[in-house]
Amino acid sequence: MPPLLPAGLLLLAVLAVAGGLVAIRRSGAEQAIARRLAGARQVRLSELFSMKELPARPVRIAGRIRCPDPIVNTRGERLVARHRDVQVQPTGGGWRSIERIRESRGFELWDHGGSLPVDPSQAAEPLVVIPHVWRGSSTELEDPPHLAAVERLGGGPMPARSISRTVSVVERLLLLASVVRDEAGALWLRPPPGGYVISTLELDDAMRLLGGPHRRVLLAGYGLLGLGLVSALAAAILYVIAG
Repeated sequence: MPPLLPAGLLLLAVLAVAGGLVAIRRSGAEQAIARRLAGARQVRLSELFSMKELPARPVRIAGRIRCPDPIVNTRGERLVARHRDVQVQPTGGGWRSIERIRESRGFELWDHGGSLPVDPSQAAEPLVVIPHVWRGSSTELEDPPHLAAVERLGGGPMPARSISRTVSVVERLLLLASVVRDEAGALWLRPPPGGYVISTLELDDAMRLLGGPHRRVLLAGYGLLGLGLVSALAAAILYVIAG
């Protein structure tokens, strides 16, 4: 057996795994949130009130929103969460944030069997919703704080974008949460480690969104990871045979 073959396979494994991780990161996929949301058991809110033993792990709960004091935006939409990021891209650099808005209102998640309160300020980011994206030039920004931030970054025209994610009171939610019972026997929804995952999409649509805008890059990244694992296993087998 050529002595360099196992070493070559091991080197290939390292390069393939490194390339796969870079590709997954550049795909824009939100893999951690996707795994948390897809891996949880889905239950009806009404089921929780009849359970003798509550789930030990976070669960995915579907329900509607009830909020007496929503955020009302300029279009008259009633919201319980509004996340907005305004970013610019200086020459030769990456995207820089010049505004970050996080607004929320507490609400009740409900269905025909009951309701439980939720604090969306404890949500993981990003909210799993269809984002509203504006793209243009920094010369089109009009708010004084935006203009001042652009000047601090060197001034002049540069790419700009605004990304808004909102949750409206009329939408149906999927919520990843931990369910606990207090000493008085009342149920509460608590944010699991990493925060609530809040989605206004059905699970299949949420997974597609969390897969990022570059699906082929994501698939190529996982393909490289698979190649790396196979190469590492082959190198280990050859080392055992040679030894």
